[in-house]
Amino acid sequence: MANSKVQFDEAATLATLAAVLKPLGGKSKLQFVTDKRTGARYCECHIKASKLVELGTVDVPLDPDEQPEYRANREIVADAQAFEQMKSDAILGRSFCNIVSEYSTDFEPSTPIKIIGGQHRFAAIEEALQEGINEYHGIKLYVALDKSQRLDVQLISNTNIAVSGDLIDRMRETERGPQLRNWCHKVGLLKSGEDFSAKRGRGGPISVQVARAFVANYFAGKAVKEAKFDSTDTTPELAPAGKAPTTWEALIAQTPSIWDDKGLAKAGQEFAKLVDAQRAAFAKAKGVPPDQPEKALNLAIVSAWAFVSGTLHGNAVRLNRHFALAQAAGKDPLNAKALAAGRHKTDPQQYRGLGYRTDPKERGRLVELFFLQAEKGEGIGKANIELAVKKYHAKQANLDVMSS
Repeated sequence: MANSKVQFDEAATLATLAAVLKPLGGKSKLQFVTDKRTGARYCECHIKASKLVELGTVDVPLDPDEQPEYRANREIVADAQAFEQMKSDAILGRSFCNIVSEYSTDFEPSTPIKIIGGQHRFAAIEEALQEGINEYHGIKLYVALDKSQRLDVQLISNTNIAVSGDLIDRMRETERGPQLRNWCHKVGLLKSGEDFSAKRGRGGPISVQVARAFVANYFAGKAVKEAKFDSTDTTPELAPAGKAPTTWEALIAQTPSIWDDKGLAKAGQEFAKLVDAQRAAFAKAKGVPPDQPEKALNLAIVSAWAFVSGTLHGNAVRLNRHFALAQAAGKDPLNAKALAAGRHKTDPQQYRGLGYRTDPKERGRLVELFFLQAEKGEGIGKANIELAVKKYHAKQANLDVMSS
């Protein structure tokens, strides 16, 4: 059992809650329960909508001490049918329950009920209260949470709804600390003050998955000797969004100076330029496929470009050619049209060319392409795309023979 790191006076806390919340049944109905999985303490009670709205807020940071400006909650999906039904039910006097919250006056003391799970129900209750509907509602109220327990509550309170893997990744990375986000701000992959995407979309901020893929594959590529590139499996790794990142944890633990690595920072800065250049090339274009401006942020391209940056870290000439892709002013740096035509004889009929999928084959082919492009620095075109695809399949066949 995990023990809570935050100590509190149980009797005094119960008395405070009873006095402040005016729960149904009074103090006699309040008692604390321990979640033996984490050691977190909570009580359950019913309070009036007026009291919940007066004291409650959905504007809740995951890490109020070190990262108070970043939020772990989902945004309200205002046009969702289920939310519309919730609001209608609230107006008709429905009593909602299991609104997960934390009671804390350590930050924003005027709103001590921090809504962790149930922000849509809270919004429906708030709207109904404006119409004079003041029913009792059930809340699960945690107290004295440490940062790890708060993350756990955030996660479990959202398991019954469609939560994106990107949001889960963002919550976990926020719980770890601001290092990855700060690095993305520094190199230009995120705008100043911007947080990672909670649900990745075209034109929006990058996700934690994108940032992790870039950093992890830079170091994976750095471990490959350039002279042995043709005889080494150079397929980048890509962790699924929302999954516990064990390899990421290991990388961070084994590389304590990771955020000060000058080569990684330079690669990040140059990749941010490539993302901007790709978008700028289509800024005034009409009728182009919507994926083309965002082609640089395809996860296969992200991981492959970073991998090659790492492999070429000791070869300044070729590395500069690799970085120079972003300097194709006014042009499509990645030549999205040519990528779409790139294919192998073994590809299925529905294959749409390089830069659409994110599977290992796609990632491996793109590594070959970026590595080839860096030889002469002439950009991406039909000839080196076709050769890269052939080299990938030849390498995989050779690796299969060597391993048998």
